[in-house]
Amino acid sequence: MLKKRLITALWGIPLVIAAVWFDGPISWFTLLAVAAGVLAGMEFYRITGVMKNPPLAVFGLAAILYILVSAHYTDYQSFILVTAAVCSLALLLFVRRRENVFMDWALMLGGVLYIGFLLYLLVILRLDAGRDWLFLALFATFGSDTLAYFVGKAIGRHKMAPAISPGKTWEGAIAGLMGAVIVVLLFTLDASIHLHLACWQAVILGLFISVSGQIGDLVESLLKRSFGVKDSGSIMPGHGGILDRLDSVLFAGAAVYLYYFLVVV
Repeated sequence: MLKKRLITALWGIPLVIAAVWFDGPISWFTLLAVAAGVLAGMEFYRITGVMKNPPLAVFGLAAILYILVSAHYTDYQSFILVTAAVCSLALLLFVRRRENVFMDWALMLGGVLYIGFLLYLLVILRLDAGRDWLFLALFATFGSDTLAYFVGKAIGRHKMAPAISPGKTWEGAIAGLMGAVIVVLLFTLDASIHLHLACWQAVILGLFISVSGQIGDLVESLLKRSFGVKDSGSIMPGHGGILDRLDSVLFAGAAVYLYYFLVVV
């Protein structure tokens, strides 16, 4: 398992770094977000059973794609979401599979909000705040996840949420807090990637990122447990599916987005 995780990291991390770093002639990170969003959406709809109702699944994936691309040319995301809700309700009149159709509709819209809107915040962070803030969100999350994983495996004894994720421990969670704080503190150093944060701000932001990321991890674990699934997919050896890798990033990215636009701007 560890070997597979390392191999995936060896190609995955450079891909993400390159996509965030370069922004011409097109936004490579937006393209990466679209690909990840659509794949994660497919996993979400497979887990929840929405894939059994193809018109709703296709509509949801199209809505995820449109929300992410729309970050480049419109500020009317609330209008888009309302339109998606209304149009998808009208679509129910034409679908053949009527059993639990409103449950499928609610889950379809939930996937659009969970994956599409939270990924949209990361795209906006790259467009408006710049690559350094997005790197902060990603690397602090990776630092938190990595230290939590290794410390939890090594010395984890006290279960944090056994009914949701039996493998999560308080020892790992505390290590995750430390991992995120260390990474954010590194961003205060005078280097090519640098953010103007005081040490106390870096500590607070690191804790905020780690807590948010760990909540995101637990939310996805609850999703899988609710539908009796171990992993969201198998596209990333050692990690599972795209959604398994995005779970903490989605929430941590939202935390950095809120911090930037509420505190920095």
